Amino acid sequence: MVGGYPWFCVVQGTELEQGDYLLDCPFYQAEVDGTFTRHGRDCIVLSHSCDLANDKLTTVQVCPFWPLEQMAENSPILKSTKGKEEMRKGNMSGYHLINRCQIEGHELDFVVIDFRTLFWIPLDLARQLAIAQSPRLRLLPPYREHLAQAFARFFMRVGLPIDVPRFQS
Repeated sequence: MVGGYPWFCVVQGTELEQGDYLLDCPFYQAEVDGTFTRHGRDCIVLSHSCDLANDKLTTVQVCPFWPLEQMAENSPILKSTKGKEEMRKGNMSGYHLINRCQIEGHELDFVVIDFRTLFWIPLDLARQLAIAQSPRLRLLPPYREHLAQAFARFFMRVGLPIDVPRFQS
């Protein structure tokens, strides 16, 4: 733990919060022919903790994540140190980097949250996954809020028809 701010804790039970890791969440992908293919995705919960705690939701908003090195296999930019550094700085719209977890029994390397593949699962299913996967990881403040802020920035983007011109040196 550096500076008194751990990234993760381990939790149990049905209680869900923003930042909870849920593994192998069912994800249905629509195919070109109109059929659906079921996949399992490792996800992080994005729904607000207060809404989850007060039963204001029937579905839970989740985003899949992948190990950074796995994403780098398919992305030339992420193979480079420069690309990884851009990801770390938050300069890759649609993606968010989460630190390694070194809690014994829950070790994970760097993971990339993919805001572009957002989906929902029923609350009851999320609670079933939470119980089945207990003990499980939870992202802690302020890193959870940093994730929420990155998600908000991705969804609130506004493209301008004419931008401020570049400054010339």
